[in-house]
Amino acid sequence: MGVPRLSLWLPLLSVLASQYSEALDVSWYPPKSTEINDLDGLLNRTGVYGFIFDSSKTPDQDYGTYNWCNMPHVRKMEYKIPSREYTLQYIEVIHRHHKRTPYSSNNFPEESYPWYCDDEGLFYYGQPMSGLDSAQTYWAGFENPINPFKPPGFKGTCIFPQITKEGLDDSWQHGRDIYGVYHDKLRFLPRTLDLDRVSFRVTNNQITSQVAGMLINGMYNPKFPVPLIVESSSTDSLEPKYSCPRSKNLFSSSRSARNTTWSAKVAASQPLLARLDAISGVPSDAASWHESVDPYFDNLSARLCHSKPLPCSLTDSSKCISRTDAETIFRLGQFEYSYIYRDAPMSLDASAGSLGVWVAELAQHIRDQMQGKDGKKIYRHNVAHDGSVSRLLSVLQVDVMVWPGMGAEVVFELYQKGERKGDFFIRVLFGGQVLTSSSPQLGRLDMVPVEKVLGYFDGLAGERAGNIKWLCKEEEEE
Repeated sequence: MGVPRLSLWLPLLSVLASQYSEALDVSWYPPKSTEINDLDGLLNRTGVYGFIFDSSKTPDQDYGTYNWCNMPHVRKMEYKIPSREYTLQYIEVIHRHHKRTPYSSNNFPEESYPWYCDDEGLFYYGQPMSGLDSAQTYWAGFENPINPFKPPGFKGTCIFPQITKEGLDDSWQHGRDIYGVYHDKLRFLPRTLDLDRVSFRVTNNQITSQVAGMLINGMYNPKFPVPLIVESSSTDSLEPKYSCPRSKNLFSSSRSARNTTWSAKVAASQPLLARLDAISGVPSDAASWHESVDPYFDNLSARLCHSKPLPCSLTDSSKCISRTDAETIFRLGQFEYSYIYRDAPMSLDASAGSLGVWVAELAQHIRDQMQGKDGKKIYRHNVAHDGSVSRLLSVLQVDVMVWPGMGAEVVFELYQKGERKGDFFIRVLFGGQVLTSSSPQLGRLDMVPVEKVLGYFDGLAGERAGNIKWLCKEEEEE
């Protein structure tokens, strides 16, 4: 069943767009051709473009370098203050959670060593908002010597996934660095946590709450409970989890089409995957492990980020996954995310549908700020996932797409120029640096007139997400 291209709907979208959508252009534009999306080149090289995969620490002189374990974010040292004619009015941050154990589905059937998480506690308890206090209880994983049923994958005391102790430390530092920029350097954020002015949002996945707690403490070290805004699990716009069949169909069709660089990637990667299967014990007919390198990427990168050795065969200890093979997986993973979210022509349509509700929320926050309808709020913080950030980069049509690593951050800053009412501008930072879009509607997102940005968002999602139900609906059979 075919799905109409978004370009066919532009006349209607232009009508639905807001008053800010003059000269609207919401067409898909391809990203730059780089070594990341060059399939032939990535299969015949070594390393991973200078990216870091084995430490959360990036030397100060190299800060801004892609670090899968702990992506660059805004910091005082690198932050560029705009000229004095611009006054900061509002900030909205979205970033991926920090580093974690792999998802259980990405563990090998049997792992060659255990993984223990006894150096942290995952606190779970309910407490009345007034009345009796709760004990501060946390989950303590254990291995049951009596239970004859053993879980596959890593033995030990971790949950798969959970933010590791090192990931919690990175989360705290992320919060400290944000406060260092927007309070210490710009004197914009309040000195102490004011919930009328600052808010935090998470998804239903517990790992985002694990990050948020540490991040908030890094920012404010509050002495009172802090609410984490969370939407219903079935309609969450941040993860995102609401039903969008058309988007799902578009993402799927981009990978199932013949004679594409994706199909060439699948064919070219089979010898490598077969070699890894022989070591890992992953069955050769496990479709999810062979349609994408995502499972191997998650498994191997999590080890390296936590200074764990790459695995060896349980039946022949002389056969191990080499760093060279791991780096090939990482290059393939970068290619996959570039293809899915930017190179495939239907990527914009797919991302606009599936993240469009959150994009519309962001646009409404900006609009409310401009109109003085947002109360005292000056800062919103969203802790999300790679799927959230990838879709956002897709919607923004970033000119060079990468797989958003742990802690990958996008910041939207709203400025007013001079004292004229309505003279507002947007700056967007990715990894602490100004984001450049392939779309001529956006271009280099450094003090872009707000009308252009809101027009673009409204043209895709509709004001107050007015287009999304329609964009997500499957085409009906004729």
